[in-house]
Amino acid sequence: MVRKQNKPFTVPVVRNGKTYWYFRRGGKYVRLPGDPDSQEFDAAYWELRSGKARTVKTTFEALIQSYYQTPRFKKLKPSTKAEYRRTLELIRAKNGSKDFTKLRRRDVIAARDAHADKWRKANAMVEQLSILAGHAIELEWIATNPASGVEKLTGGEYEPWPEEKLQAFERFCTSNDLKTELLAFYLCTGTGQRIGDVVKMEWSDFDGEYMQVTQEKTGSRIWIYCPKRLRDFLSSTPKRGKHLLAKNLTQPVSKRRVQEMVMRVRKEIDAVDYVIHGWRYTAAVELAEAGCSDSEIQAVTGHKTLKMVQKYRSQARQKVMSKSAQSRRDSNSSKNKA
Repeated sequence: MVRKQNKPFTVPVVRNGKTYWYFRRGGKYVRLPGDPDSQEFDAAYWELRSGKARTVKTTFEALIQSYYQTPRFKKLKPSTKAEYRRTLELIRAKNGSKDFTKLRRRDVIAARDAHADKWRKANAMVEQLSILAGHAIELEWIATNPASGVEKLTGGEYEPWPEEKLQAFERFCTSNDLKTELLAFYLCTGTGQRIGDVVKMEWSDFDGEYMQVTQEKTGSRIWIYCPKRLRDFLSSTPKRGKHLLAKNLTQPVSKRRVQEMVMRVRKEIDAVDYVIHGWRYTAAVELAEAGCSDSEIQAVTGHKTLKMVQKYRSQARQKVMSKSAQSRRDSNSSKNKA
């Protein structure tokens, strides 16, 4: 319930369950800062009421609008723009009329920690505030970046899923008839692609053996030979639209929606520590464990450089060498006892 303010010309505006207060007079709205009971709120209100309010040109609102017009933002991929806008609009909703030049490192840390229960969102706050600060430096509003060096939070690991979690995920989806989640699982682990590229896959991209993919991150167009397990699964999957992961006849299920659906299953099988991107790593490590060369792994995953591919190979080699070493240990122990 929104409480009433006893100050004339103040009006509440509710966005996403949160209440923001504005000073409204003559058809113009001006955002009031902080809590209605704070001194900051009171001072801003009386400045506006008396007509002596200082016009601030270096606001968050002005900076965000300016950033949207930069070539740097305009050349971003549509999905990246959408991700940036989500966080930037949250920042604007809370701080629009505030003076960006007064942003301090402690404020960036506070913005991060306010979302500590959702580490990706917390880190996005730090990232976007840093980007805005960089733009403010270019505009000569500020001299240093208050978000520089602010530590980011850690969450789910970008690591391959353990075999027992892979089996648990598949088992849970099968027993609960979760078709979309299961199809996403097969496509990600089978092709080794990012979930953003997987949701865009169309039935016309699959010729029965190969899946054609244009990777959004790299811009590379690749053809991935699908393993038998994936081919068999797709052959038994009914077509519900243009896309494999279909929302309707013409649109795919969104990346965010798939992530939310998969998260629900992860919670059920106690796999919250393993993120959906880990399925891509799972595919790469399985290829490495099968003895594939770096170039062969790269041909499937589409990585631009060999650095990450070599990481997968190193993990696979460590596992094999561990078994070899311990087997030799057991053998030697048996000989000594004989």
